[in-house]
Amino acid sequence: MAAIQRRRGPNVVGFLGLLQPFADGLKLLLKETIIPSKANQVIFIIAPILTIFLSFLGWAIIPFNNYTVYADINVGLLYIFAVSSLGVYGIIMSGWASNSRYAFLGTLRATAQMISYEVSIGLILITILLISNSLNLTSIVMNQKYV
Repeated sequence: MAAIQRRRGPNVVGFLGLLQPFADGLKLLLKETIIPSKANQVIFIIAPILTIFLSFLGWAIIPFNNYTVYADINVGLLYIFAVSSLGVYGIIMSGWASNSRYAFLGTLRATAQMISYEVSIGLILITILLISNSLNLTSIVMNQKYV
């Protein structure tokens, strides 16, 4: 595709394309922010901030080593499920704030898709809960060496 579009592809940016993520990040930072004229500007700006905040909030209880975890809570599995479910609100807010019915319909479609994925993730989490007999993520990770 890069050759057809006469641009540099991901395999030639740096050694074996390892600098491509940095090039993409720089391109994203230098893009112009466009806010629709009839949009609710406050909610339109807060919506992606809420979404990224909730995404990072889920990482607070992920164990990185044996006992290296920011917050070791006993209901960690439920916490991840709850925080990931709240991420839908940021997407709904962005579609609502744009004051466009087509953007809002796209937002509803994306929200329905996310909710349907959360149902299957919930079933997977129930399986993990039954096997490990714990909601604490550190104990779930520790139980993996015996399975």
